Amino acid sequence: MLKKERYKAFIDYFTVNMPEAETELAFNNPYELLVAVILSAQCTDKRVNMTTPALFEAFPTARHLAASHFDELFPYIKSISYPNNKTKHLLGMAKMLVEEFNNEVPADVKLLQKLPGVGRKTANVIASVVYNQPTMAVDTHVFRVSKRLGLVNQKAKTPLEVEKELVKHIPENLIPHAHHWLILHGRYVCVARTPKCNVCPLTHFCRYFEKNVKQL
Repeated sequence: MLKKERYKAFIDYFTVNMPEAETELAFNNPYELLVAVILSAQCTDKRVNMTTPALFEAFPTARHLAASHFDELFPYIKSISYPNNKTKHLLGMAKMLVEEFNNEVPADVKLLQKLPGVGRKTANVIASVVYNQPTMAVDTHVFRVSKRLGLVNQKAKTPLEVEKELVKHIPENLIPHAHHWLILHGRYVCVARTPKCNVCPLTHFCRYFEKNVKQL
């Protein structure tokens, strides 16, 4: 199957079956999403959502967070992976938001990446989810699923290579949705160790299924 045909099959399925895919992180405003995404690095959304209610009650705005200190913030996120680094990142991020961005989460990916704890993936999530920009955040799920499906070159070694190829082939208006399609499919069906090919609705165009399962 040609790559163009794989993309068409991918888009055709999800636009019908998951047209309004959204992040599973709980948030009420851009500040809360930014905090949640920083916390979600190498941590599950479920764990983050268990942690943030008390955190946001104590620090409802970037100004409140910026006025805090390590020993005050740390207990709220100690159950999250890498709590020491993330505590430092959140404090630095909040101070920069207040001092350099007038307490507003920027929409520009390059500006977002100036914030402590914000890499390209996090910046793309914020730009996509908050500002509906055609940015593709490539986490481990997106990286794995896009290669298994045959949407990107198997030789792609970096998240940036995968991001560029996905953005090139997916219509701009669908990119924010496609990000979540790939994540959710990877989280619940195309899991890392043992993909659930027996219940997957995408096997008719999946390169992994064609090479590793179909012949069995």
